[in-house]
Amino acid sequence: MILRQELPKDYETVHHLIAESFATAEHSDGNEADLVAALRTGPSFVPALSRVAEVQGEIVGHILLTKAHVGSTTVLALAPLSVKPQFQRQGIGRALILDGHAVAKRLGFSYVLVLGSRAYYTRFGYAPAARFHIEAPKGVPSDHLMAICLWENPGPIQGTLIYGKEFSL
Repeated sequence: MILRQELPKDYETVHHLIAESFATAEHSDGNEADLVAALRTGPSFVPALSRVAEVQGEIVGHILLTKAHVGSTTVLALAPLSVKPQFQRQGIGRALILDGHAVAKRLGFSYVLVLGSRAYYTRFGYAPAARFHIEAPKGVPSDHLMAICLWENPGPIQGTLIYGKEFSL
C-alpha cells in the first residue's frame, strides 16, 4: 500500500470512491463527495492533508483534514474518511488516519476533531471533545464529536468548533 498526497488528476477517481464508500453508510447525507469538491476550492483546504491510499496502483482510500477553529486556535477537522467497500476492514482507514496525523503534526497542527463513531475513532486516541474544552456547533450531536491532541503540551484550547463554511454548520 502506498500513502500519498492526493493530486488534481485524482479528483474524479476520489469523487467516485467517496460516493461508493458512503452509498450504504448508516450516517450519510449523500453529499460527502460534493463536500470534498467544495472544500478543495476554499480557504480551509491544505493540499498536503488530502491523502490517498493506493493498492497495486488503484486508489482505494481517501482522507481529508481541513482547517477549522476553536476560539483563536486553528485545528483540523477530519471529514470524510473513505475506503472502497471491498477494501474495508483491511487496515486502510487506520493507515490513512495515522498518516494524516503524522502529516498534520509535521505541519504544526495540534488538534484533529472528528464527528463520527466513538467505537471506531477511540481506537486511534480520539476522546470526547468536551475533555479538551471543545464544544460542538449548535445542531451537532456533542456525544459524537471527538478530538485528539497531536502534541504532548499543546497549550490551552477552549470554545466551540467552527467548521469551514463549506460544511454549512
